[in-house]
Parts: sequence; structure tokens; C-alpha cells
Amino acid sequence: MERRNALKTGGGIGLMALFGALGLLQPGKAFAEWNKTAFSSKSMEEALAALGVDKPDNSDAIKLTVPEIAENGSVVPVTVACTLANVQQISIFVDKNPNVLAANFTFPQGTEGIVTTRVKMGQTANVVALVKADGKFYRAAREVKVTAGGCGG
Repeated sequence: MERRNALKTGGGIGLMALFGALGLLQPGKAFAEWNKTAFSSKSMEEALAALGVDKPDNSDAIKLTVPEIAENGSVVPVTVACTLANVQQISIFVDKNPNVLAANFTFPQGTEGIVTTRVKMGQTANVVALVKADGKFYRAAREVKVTAGGCGG
């Protein structure tokens, strides 16, 4: 049994070392992009300012897919697909949540601008997709009617 545990541990450490050597694992990298001010913002204006956004333009190049009616606000599926060139960031906001910024994704150069996730919604609200491409910000929004809330507080 001890040999089996040693092999599991050694294999895991070896795999982590391989990922690190290949540059696939960068300790602290995932947390380097954390913007505490933006994620704790209580209003859209405050969150946008924390992300360095002045006035994003509306864009038809952003396809925001959300349900018209969410039966359960605890798990509302959201897909943002963007055809703009050089997508650097996609952020998802829920304007009536206690903390409006629900998700923020950064993209390496050459990555397709698409994300799918789930967000919590406490009530009927607008879901806003914000896309940063070539240094400019663009947005798309849709209302989601929530029949059973998912956010406490």
C-alpha cells in the first residue's frame, strides 16, 4: 500500500514538473489577474471603472447567449462568442447582483473569443458581456427573467 501511495505521489509531482517545464503551469499566474476592486463592486459604473473602461461601444460582433427565463437563478448558463479580432478579455456582469462582476476571462494572443460559464442571479436583471479587443471595449446585453433567485444577501 505504501508503494502504491509513493507511486501516486511521485507521478503527480513528475507531471507537475513536466507541466512547469513546458510552461503550462505558472504558479501565481491565475491569481495575477485577480482584480479585487472590480469583483467587489456594487454598481456597473464602479466595476467598469475598476477594469479601466470608460464607455464601451455596443457591438453586433458579440453574440451573448442566455436564457430568456431562468427557472433557477443559481445556475444561469451564459455563452459569449465574439468575432472581433484580437480578443484580450471577456467579462460578464449581472447588473442587479450584490457584486455585479460575475466573471472575467483573459485570453492569450491568437485565442478564439468564446467562453461558456454559469452565473448566479438573485433576480431578473440584465446580463452584460464586455469584450476587450485590440485595446477597445465593446458590449452586448440581454435581460434574463429569474423565477427562483440564486444569490443570497
